[in-house]
Parts: sequence; structure tokens; C-alpha cells
Amino acid sequence: MSGLLRPLVMRGALPLAQVAQGVWRVQGNPGRCNVYFIEEGDRVVQFDAGGRMMLDDVRDAVTRLAPLRCVVLGHGHTDHRGTAPFLDTPVLCHPDEVEDATGSGGFRYWGRDLARVPQPLRFLHREILHPRFWDGGPIKVADTLQEGDEIAGFRVVHLPGHAPGQFALFREADGTALTTDVFYSIDEWGRDTDPHIPDDYWNLDTELARESLRKLSELPLRRALPGHGDPLEGDLGRILRTGLAGPGPGSTR
Repeated sequence: MSGLLRPLVMRGALPLAQVAQGVWRVQGNPGRCNVYFIEEGDRVVQFDAGGRMMLDDVRDAVTRLAPLRCVVLGHGHTDHRGTAPFLDTPVLCHPDEVEDATGSGGFRYWGRDLARVPQPLRFLHREILHPRFWDGGPIKVADTLQEGDEIAGFRVVHLPGHAPGQFALFREADGTALTTDVFYSIDEWGRDTDPHIPDDYWNLDTELARESLRKLSELPLRRALPGHGDPLEGDLGRILRTGLAGPGPGSTR
């Protein structure tokens, strides 16, 4: 296994950790995918479902925290729906994301052969990551959430582009946002980068993704909890606006 592939695939999950008031995280590989758990009374709401290889860690987190009320998908790509089919709990997403969450998990606009993705990433994603590590298959959607809806003390903010029904959860009280893939702060090999919009080949509409990142940057943010990589804090409006130009250092583009 190459020096790049080893940390991408072999690194184990990070232990369950509190990342904001009432919010807990499990992170796993490949891709440093994040799954969040939001306390809501005597239950927890799970935000995003990571890759299916994280299933044991997700189940362990639920055992340690509280029973699941539901799983909320920030979007329905394969690396964010992976554990959801196995958790025996209702799954919610945006109405515009139902087609992908219950279907191809993003391949309908990426293309089944991922022809726009450069090699060797194309082979890695097509033959290994999506089918073997991430995707648990289509899920059943029990209900939907739209812009302005509230769940577990957070407000839904629709931020399409990377995916048609992508949304963040934002909590006004402390400026915390669970941002799924509105931006990436890692490169394709799992290494830290400056925040940036995802590469074109992973987006439904990159210009719309850019506008959604701008919309996110205009919220009164104090903490951003992304779909991959580590939390961001500080002057997030300025930090996120620097990512509007495109992919950051370490990008393959």
C-alpha cells in the first residue's frame, strides 16, 4: 500500500468526543468522515451517517449516549449515508435529496464510471472507497426537513450545490453549525487544507455550491463542524470566504 493510501484507509476511528454543547462526534476512515450526535432530552439525533465501516463505532456511541430518535442526512452521498440502512431508526433528509438518498448516492450526476475524476483517484473511488468502505446502499426516507425547520435545537439552512438537497444545521444561541460538505477542509488523501468548495467532479452545480458557501459564511458562526476533518473556530466569515475561489492546497485539480 502506498504512503498516500495507508493513512487514508488504515487509520482507525477517533473515539467519541464532545465537540460543542450537547454535540458529540465520531470520526472514521477512509476520508475522515464525521458522524454527529445531538442530545435531545433522553434521546440523540444523529446528523450524517458516514461510511458503513463506521457502523460498530456509531452503534457504540449510541450505546454510550442515548437511544437514537432519528438519523438526519445533511446530504445523501455514499460516504454520508453508509451506516443509516443498518440502524433501524427513521431517516430524514431534504425533499430534494430523496432521489439520491434512496437511489445512487450521487452517482447519477457523478457518472457511474466517474470519468471526470482524475486517475488514480478515479480507480480508488470507483473500485474501492464507495463500494467497499462507504456505501451501505439506498435508504428509506421516513420524513423530510426544509429551510427553516427546527430539530434538536438547530435550524435547517438549505445549502445546495454539492448535492441538491444539502443542508446545514445552525444553532443561533452559540453560533454552532453542522455543515456536512458545504466546504471541505481536507484534500482527497485526508490531509488538512484550508476550507474550500468541493472539486467540480463531486458537485451537482459548483457555482451553486459557491453561493451556498457564501450564504454559510454570512451566518453569525462561531464553530463549524464539517462532514470531513476537524472543527473550525475563529473568524469563520473571513475563513470561509477565502474558500470561495475553489479547492485549496493539496487539491488534485
